[in-house]
Amino acid sequence: MRKLLVLCSFWLCVATLGAQNAERKLYSVAFYNLENLFDTIHDAGKNDYEFLPDGSYQWTAKKYESKLQNLSKVLGSLSRDLVPEGPAFIGVAEAENSRVLEDLVKQPAISNYEFVHYEGPDRRGIDCALLYDPKQFSVTHSKLVLSTPFEGDTLHLTRGFLIVDGQLAGERVCVIVNHWPSRGAKSPVRVHAARQVKALKDSLMRSDKKLKLIVMGDMNDDPMDKSMAVALGAKRKPADVGPTDLYNPWWDTLKKGYGTLMYKGKWNLFDQIVFTGNLLGTDRSTLKFYKHEIFRRDFMFQKEGKYKGYPKRTQAGGVWLNGYSDHLPTIIYLIKEVK
Repeated sequence: MRKLLVLCSFWLCVATLGAQNAERKLYSVAFYNLENLFDTIHDAGKNDYEFLPDGSYQWTAKKYESKLQNLSKVLGSLSRDLVPEGPAFIGVAEAENSRVLEDLVKQPAISNYEFVHYEGPDRRGIDCALLYDPKQFSVTHSKLVLSTPFEGDTLHLTRGFLIVDGQLAGERVCVIVNHWPSRGAKSPVRVHAARQVKALKDSLMRSDKKLKLIVMGDMNDDPMDKSMAVALGAKRKPADVGPTDLYNPWWDTLKKGYGTLMYKGKWNLFDQIVFTGNLLGTDRSTLKFYKHEIFRRDFMFQKEGKYKGYPKRTQAGGVWLNGYSDHLPTIIYLIKEVK
């Protein structure tokens, strides 16, 4: 009996060590509001006149090229310290059209990316899109679901919900990219957008409960606001999250004083990535959430003046700052054991 116990203990230790030493692969996905990525050409039917060479921003080819280079510097740096390949995919907001996205992914720092984009109904012409690395994420299906207006309010329509389905690490992963109405609209308008996204999420999860689903975007609300916490139902504590519920890791990030954009000296965290509960847990034989991060580098911040410490944007107060965006990118990391 003693020999049997010793033998069992030995094999238990071997199995434990084997599990501990199992090779693990890290992946990342990100979101970034590009802040007015416009080209210099007028799009018929769109209010893009500010971003023309003779417009109020005097948007010249030189400024456009500089904007592309600056954005690619940020995008090409995301998560590279932990994931050398960069994010498997990056949701973006405020891209004018497919032309600007084509020009963006031609930049050497991110030339490994392709993109999914549909022309949406936004009056200014700004859309959501998904940049993706085909070596990491293979797209199987995509569509743009148009938003319904809140009580007939067509002025503050959201930009539509971009749904992209694909394979990451051999598993089905679906992402919904969002850009909800700005704070120029009242809270119920964003609550309405959130309810539509929840309905899309619920429908997708009913058809495949094993689906790993990610909702990302510039929500123009913080994690604890009604649109995110109640209407979308993105929960703060992992213990409260069921497999098909949504978990929001950004609550405590904001509580600690970190955000993605600053207004009147106060941080907000509008740029969020939330995901279904089946990405939580310790069983890393399938994709699991590892950590999250607001991507902050010194070069992305204003160094002096009234807006010192703010994200360095493209322009402000009619002055071209040659910056990046008024938002900071967000990243989540996923991990999986390699067999």
